[in-house]
Amino acid sequence: MKPQRYGPFAYTPINRRPKIVWPDGNHVALWIIPNIETFPLNEPVPGGTGVAPDVINWAPRDYGARVGVFRIMDTLTKHGMRGTVALNSEVCADYPEIIEDAMALNWEFMGHNQSNSRYLHTMDDAPGREVVAATLKQIEDATGARPRGWLSSGLQQNWTTLDALIDGGVEYVADFVNDDQPYVMDVDGRQICSIPYSSEINDLPQFMRLGRTAAEFTDMIKRQFDTLYRESVESGSGRVMAICLHPFIIGVPHRISALDEALGYIFGHDGVWKATGSEIIEHYLTGETF
Repeated sequence: MKPQRYGPFAYTPINRRPKIVWPDGNHVALWIIPNIETFPLNEPVPGGTGVAPDVINWAPRDYGARVGVFRIMDTLTKHGMRGTVALNSEVCADYPEIIEDAMALNWEFMGHNQSNSRYLHTMDDAPGREVVAATLKQIEDATGARPRGWLSSGLQQNWTTLDALIDGGVEYVADFVNDDQPYVMDVDGRQICSIPYSSEINDLPQFMRLGRTAAEFTDMIKRQFDTLYRESVESGSGRVMAICLHPFIIGVPHRISALDEALGYIFGHDGVWKATGSEIIEHYLTGETF
């Protein structure tokens, strides 16, 4: 993609689009994105002290891999929900048991860079393309399936990231947090879909930057759901809701109940589709609109 003023997609207001109909007439397509990441001890942790080793910032993140991620697995399984993992590909080597357990639960894997210590927007064209290709290959080698989706670490791209994703066979990307419905991007005549992700219903900024309590996070999730559900019912057009999680944050003992309570509330409503990222995009591209 060449540098440009606006994104590689048309500005289309939500009240001037074909209506989206989710399977079985559901109103909200819910997908849950556990960000399963690795932070090499010999590299600075983003947002940390800027030096390595950065034990005070590294160790809690390792807790997420050792303990927290399994609490998320248990909670989603309790509610009959599959995760769509945003996966640092080096997790496949660093924490292979996580991959084994996620595969047993039939979770989906998206590419999410190689580690969360290296961001694409700091790289030139060729190194960035190499990261995308290596990430996709390592995940495919470990899981047997090529990732259909992508979330860049830090939601940061360079100008050729979308080109590299399309070259790698990726069908959807979650970096653009600018909508409540999927849409198609045109990257120099080639297509890739954007899927709604969230920097709001996301445990990292809410707990780590804004100091929310577990009860406040639960309430945010409920209110987000209520609005999207109501808008879908009133407009007759489906919405997408993303819940974005990090095992070292939501997976600690005093926070995991916030997720459990929120999911209990959401699934107490009819008309909620428990979906993965690829299921949402596949239906959006091939399903019913009017």
